[in-house]
Amino acid sequence: MSIDATSEPLRLREPPEADAPPADPSPKVPHASRRGDRKPHVCFVAPTTWPVLSGDRDIPVVGGAEVQQSMVAPALAERGWRVSMISLDYGQPDGAVVRGVTVHRTHKPDAGLPVVRFVHPRLTSLWQAMKRANADVYYQRTADIQAAYVARFCRMHGRRSVYAGASDVDFMPGEEDIAFVRDRAMFRWGVRNVDAVIVQNAVQREALRENFGREGFVIPSCYVPPAGARADRGGYVLWAATVRPSKRPELLFEIARRLPDVRFVMIGGPDPGRREAEYMRSVAQRATKVPNIELRGFVPFVEAERAFDGARVVLNTSLYEGFPNTFLQAWARGVPTVGFVDTGSRHAGEPVYEVPADVDDAAARLRRLMADDAWWAASSERAAAHFRASHSIDAVLDLYERVLAVPAARP
Repeated sequence: MSIDATSEPLRLREPPEADAPPADPSPKVPHASRRGDRKPHVCFVAPTTWPVLSGDRDIPVVGGAEVQQSMVAPALAERGWRVSMISLDYGQPDGAVVRGVTVHRTHKPDAGLPVVRFVHPRLTSLWQAMKRANADVYYQRTADIQAAYVARFCRMHGRRSVYAGASDVDFMPGEEDIAFVRDRAMFRWGVRNVDAVIVQNAVQREALRENFGREGFVIPSCYVPPAGARADRGGYVLWAATVRPSKRPELLFEIARRLPDVRFVMIGGPDPGRREAEYMRSVAQRATKVPNIELRGFVPFVEAERAFDGARVVLNTSLYEGFPNTFLQAWARGVPTVGFVDTGSRHAGEPVYEVPADVDDAAARLRRLMADDAWWAASSERAAAHFRASHSIDAVLDLYERVLAVPAARP
């Protein structure tokens, strides 16, 4: 996939100008839980989340969906929910309890023979793990055939199913990050048949309504910064993402060439797979030709957090997003951001971050943030204030509880 370095940012719709979603943007749901009632058991169907949840430094897996679920699941457990998770078998014991979350394992990441592994062990082990979990509500995030599995399982067993979008393209048929036609069709069936759909923003809500004919619950992404999280006024420009074509690392290279006196740090590894590893190698080779870029490659989530502590500005060059966790990691620290996708984030009617029109504009905006301390300080305060108002874990958990606590009738 080749994208011109001067590509226009993706602006799908005019975003709402507010610090948070509209007061009541979602379908009405009854409040099933009252004081003294038992809270439902929720199971997160999250195959690749174990490395982030457990803090494992040796498994090269980290992504936005994994981070979000590793924030939300333990926080619900702290509020008294019974919480479980279904993950791939990374060598952890079945039924391991981490931060209040019981983890049921399925198959090893590379288990099974091509073609037949679609059914066994992938479907069979997932189905058995869902039965072992025996939850009231099953929650699945990101565009994947598992949305169909979860919807079908819950229909058969009288449980509640919830799908949560992780990217704007999840709700744009034909644009999903899913390789096979079969899998795309199954995913769309899942979105149509789950009991509830969670979206991250107004763009996703509109796309869900137009393309699937149903309403979504708007729940913003959240983040809990580690103790001592901070910005570094003397730091670098940080680019952090899974290295794939849609993240457009080539734009980073073009911007860095225009700012030879600015230090850039690039962190991130590839998705699993041979083709993905080859793409990573080609990106790494190009990065070595730009002297002011330090390529660190994949780093575990805990170490990535420290990279944010050393940043003055965070740069995002994605073609599309849902809501980047890197923005939350930056804003919680008061680190200004520059990104080509407008998420609609506003504070007191003003954009929370810089949205450039092209590479030259991005370079100019970064140059000012790196050189003008007063401009940086104002941008830093605006980002931190917006984070506090819109993305705290407590505010987001209130919304999750509203969606997850609605019971399904059991057979």
